[in-house]
Amino acid sequence: MNKSSALLLVVIVVSAAAVLESRTPPALGPEYTSDSQLKLPENYRQWVYLTTGFDMSYNPTMAMGHHMFDNVFVNPESYKSFVETGTWPDKTMLVLEGRMGEDKGSINQRGSYQGTEIMGIEIHVKDEARFPGKWAFFIFDDAKTAAMVPANMECYSCHAQHAAVDTTFVQFYPTLLPIAKSKGTLSPAYLKESATTGK
Repeated sequence: MNKSSALLLVVIVVSAAAVLESRTPPALGPEYTSDSQLKLPENYRQWVYLTTGFDMSYNPTMAMGHHMFDNVFVNPESYKSFVETGTWPDKTMLVLEGRMGEDKGSINQRGSYQGTEIMGIEIHVKDEARFPGKWAFFIFDDAKTAAMVPANMECYSCHAQHAAVDTTFVQFYPTLLPIAKSKGTLSPAYLKESATTGK
């Protein structure tokens, strides 16, 4: 090997090492600020997609005046664990992304499609060491961090009373509900409710 080839090899090795050192692996669980706000996981759209709800509301009197799509994503590690066990491991993060429904655009003449603007993001986090009830909700507006929704808010009691698995609405996740059924992890409250409604 001549002198110029050796020098080129050294430059390549040093450059590759610098690139590898600058890459930080993505966090495998929730990240918080020093004042306990949850950081928005920027790459959540690369996570596992679970479902999309359309104009869903748990309040029969609620009227939004527009159509809304709710897309749900979960971090890949938790998805893999759920498939294996039928329940959620610690550090699970479920992201609900709301988008406005559009009905006129391009060649579309009927039905609705999702608009490009994100109307809001909610994250349901399981962090057993941090939260007394193991789970917490966070609502993001335009910020990259969000404070925990107070534990006395209705979302906690609603999820506790109606969730199919571990305070999460797996009954609305069509690929996961059969797994929970086969693993026997459906909550007693959900089983009683589904027996009443037939669904």
